[in-house]
Amino acid sequence: MKFLPLLLAALFSAGAAQAHGPKHHAPAAVKKEQKDWGIAGTAKGARTVEIVMTDAMRFQPAHLDVREGETLRLRVRNQGKMLHELVIGTQQELDAHAALMLKFPDMEHDEPYMVHVEPGKTGEIVWTFNRAGSFQFACLIAGHYQAGMVGTLTVKAKGG
Repeated sequence: MKFLPLLLAALFSAGAAQAHGPKHHAPAAVKKEQKDWGIAGTAKGARTVEIVMTDAMRFQPAHLDVREGETLRLRVRNQGKMLHELVIGTQQELDAHAALMLKFPDMEHDEPYMVHVEPGKTGEIVWTFNRAGSFQFACLIAGHYQAGMVGTLTVKAKGG
């Protein structure tokens, strides 16, 4: 029975490799799950904002102002020579996810509030910011977040 923990570890690793392999795929269907920072939106009527990612580990622009209830189409362009991503969330959520990415750098994650963009390519997120507050967007690829590849989002309350 000494091999049982090894077998379980191997099975977990194989399952994790299948579920979280090195390739990043677009989700088949967008999950409309309410998050603290909003919910997946539809492109119709969305304001388009272009965000550029660079190998200097920066986003341009690094700050966005949004009105509560507004839907943005974030068109994310990777001007670098390495894979980058943009993930929206609270600082606490991003910190936790970044820590996981350091432990499992090939972890695949596909949610409607994130996009992985190959060098020279463009991706997009359509998101409705239906909750006021201060949020962030970041590249959580191991080392990128730690190097400061973070931006801020301010969602202003209706009537505020």
